[in-house]
Amino acid sequence: MSTAISPSTASAEQQFGSDNYAGICPEAWAAMDEANRGFAPAYGDDIWTERAADAFRKLFDTNCDVFFVFNGTAANSLALASLCQSYHSVICADSSHVETDECGAPEFFSNGSKLLAAQSDDGKILPEQIHELAIKRQDIHYPKPRVVTITQSTETGRVYTTAETRAIALACKAHSLSLHMDGARFANACAFLNESPAEMTWKSGVDVLCFGGTKNGMAVGEAVIFFNRKLSEDFDYRCKQAGQLASKMRFLSAPWVGMLETGAWLRNARHANAAAQHLAQQIEGIPGVQIASPVEANGVFILTTEQVLDKLKARGWRFYTFIGGAARFMFAWDANLKRVDELARDLRECALSNG
Repeated sequence: MSTAISPSTASAEQQFGSDNYAGICPEAWAAMDEANRGFAPAYGDDIWTERAADAFRKLFDTNCDVFFVFNGTAANSLALASLCQSYHSVICADSSHVETDECGAPEFFSNGSKLLAAQSDDGKILPEQIHELAIKRQDIHYPKPRVVTITQSTETGRVYTTAETRAIALACKAHSLSLHMDGARFANACAFLNESPAEMTWKSGVDVLCFGGTKNGMAVGEAVIFFNRKLSEDFDYRCKQAGQLASKMRFLSAPWVGMLETGAWLRNARHANAAAQHLAQQIEGIPGVQIASPVEANGVFILTTEQVLDKLKARGWRFYTFIGGAARFMFAWDANLKRVDELARDLRECALSNG
């Protein structure tokens, strides 16, 4: 009997429905391959985990505490749980990932901390909204605000400038709130702003960052980075209890060594961002097609008619209709610009044939 693997969707033409569709980049793969040779102590007591943590400390130019977990939901939820008690609340934008896409995990792992969502058209929360929610109610019958979380880059593809982050941090400080950054696409924000990771985070008042690896070229793995090290007390126990302590930790941490020591994390993000810009330029001026928000990171959000989107789907393109009904196209480290051109061509033809 043949054991050959039949062709599958993995060998199909490249799609841009999500940056999670992409495979593992060469630098992460090479580091995993090297870590796979021989033996290493378990549960993070290995040289790869130490190297990865040190690489983050070098990247951020500070002595931060670093923990590795499997995915972004765990990273965000456990980080927020470490900043809150069950009777506290977390201030966020209403389109933030913790509010819209984590199935109540932040509330679950914090044993009930409430999310207080501020209305936002572009995915960003404003300092004045933080002030409003922080003082909205101060009686014992209402969950006490304790944390603000911001998504960098946002679910709508926008990037908080360093000045905006600093203004948010000042609002947090005024109300004794911690500041958490959901950085599932933090690398893309760095590539857009062209500023140092340190300036974008702890130097601007961020206490905890969840640095995304999965969308940046890794198979799995996010880093939870505590710049305020007082807040990381017993976080290792929290990870263990939540099923996020990998026994073979080196396979979560080694890819970070490959990404950080070679600079692939930033190269990958720059390429993904450039692919998004390439699509935006290609579709500019198509009748009946509008880009919903400025293209700043690695996503393009397109507004058009249902008929046009149906025709695009009929041509085999996969995408999600997202916040405000926009069709979302996301680009990863391996985005092929010729394939991006094909998407732009098909979108143009679908739109013109609908006229």
